Amino acid sequence: MNITNDIKYVGVNDHQIDLFEGQYAVPKGMAYNSYAIIDEKIAIMDSVEAKFTQEWLENIQKALEGRRPSYLIVQHMEPDHSANIVNFTKAYPEAKIVASGKAFAMMRHFFGSDFREKQIVVGEGDTLSLGKHELTFVTAPMVHWPEVIVTYDSTDKVLFSADGFGKFGAFDADEPWADEARRYYIGIVGKYGTPVQHLLKKAAGLDIQIICPLHGPVLTENLGYYLDLYDTWSSYRPEEEGIVIAYTSVYGNTKKAALQLAEKLQAGGAKVVVHDLARCDMSQAVADAFRYSKLVLATTTYNADIFPFMRTFIDHLTERDFQNRTVALIENGSWGPVAARTMCAMLADSKNLTFTETTVKILSALNEESTAQLNALAEELLEQSALNKDEEETEGEVEGMKYVCDVCGWVYDEAKGDPEHGIAPGTKFADLPADFECPLCGVGKDQFKAE
Repeated sequence: MNITNDIKYVGVNDHQIDLFEGQYAVPKGMAYNSYAIIDEKIAIMDSVEAKFTQEWLENIQKALEGRRPSYLIVQHMEPDHSANIVNFTKAYPEAKIVASGKAFAMMRHFFGSDFREKQIVVGEGDTLSLGKHELTFVTAPMVHWPEVIVTYDSTDKVLFSADGFGKFGAFDADEPWADEARRYYIGIVGKYGTPVQHLLKKAAGLDIQIICPLHGPVLTENLGYYLDLYDTWSSYRPEEEGIVIAYTSVYGNTKKAALQLAEKLQAGGAKVVVHDLARCDMSQAVADAFRYSKLVLATTTYNADIFPFMRTFIDHLTERDFQNRTVALIENGSWGPVAARTMCAMLADSKNLTFTETTVKILSALNEESTAQLNALAEELLEQSALNKDEEETEGEVEGMKYVCDVCGWVYDEAKGDPEHGIAPGTKFADLPADFECPLCGVGKDQFKAE
């Protein structure tokens, strides 16, 4: 498969895998992507998972039509991308290995050798010429390992993005990108929002027309859509207004409360997603908690704690820096309910969480008092949703101009302002503070032009 005239796909599909990284269900398999840049000199971008040695080497041989590569560029050392480094060196002993210093240290740990005689160590801004193709290396530490680099080909304007912009699913999986990309990002990269933001700022200075990730499809159209989603995910902002109800239930009474709440919210016009944490795909529940603006946690007191699946769920949230959401609590207990207190304590270090005024306390089963609390909680959540929608509509009604950053294309809309950075809706561009910077790439006001 040709990505461009000079870049060919040499990766593999894994349709046998059931769990990626031992925990993420992947019903449509996984892609382990690798690419060949064919020029006066040839570079192979990353290797593939250990089970696919022969297929990968055959793909390279077919793509090169008898030629031999000069370089193997190792952007990321997770075994699904690095397992065949040794096999590559056996097949092409004359080739050099290009990687970061930290990657070579990891090779010593994985393989007992850092390939010193083959090393080309690269860092931020270093370049490698293949002929007409000039590659520039950009460091991306903790996206999502410390050794990671990404590579920009200025000739074909391609960003080889390592695990960034990857998704679950084989290369040939026919499905929308966002859902499985979100589940992949939140599950695997979600903890590292700040490093991703740093990488997005670096990428904003590049003229990117194609993104070649190590998992999932090559991205060739509407790149702003993917970049905007990554900006939202890595800044921990909700993608959309909606309410996730995540519950655990032993004998069905907590489930009954959760489903009654969902019905009331849906009747009020809210978007509602419900997850039974004992039965659902946990990674999907976690991804939805980050997707939507509000989260209801409903669980039983269990061994003077909370039900294990709820504890696991909250652990998944907090270790991924869950923040900037509204949270409501429903607890159940027959003689000493402590679930609400326990969940609050688990979320105590999460940033910018707003807890509802109403907490529902069930003593074994819903009664008149706890049903009234459930009704009050529904009203409170619906009022908040309505307020959020009114704010969005009000912002849309404010007339104003738009100004585009010349460097990265980010748009300042006077009608919307930039509330996340303290700029109120309706603020004229001329009234922005003198030290205003583009939130995506960091340049000043002088780099903006009226749209």
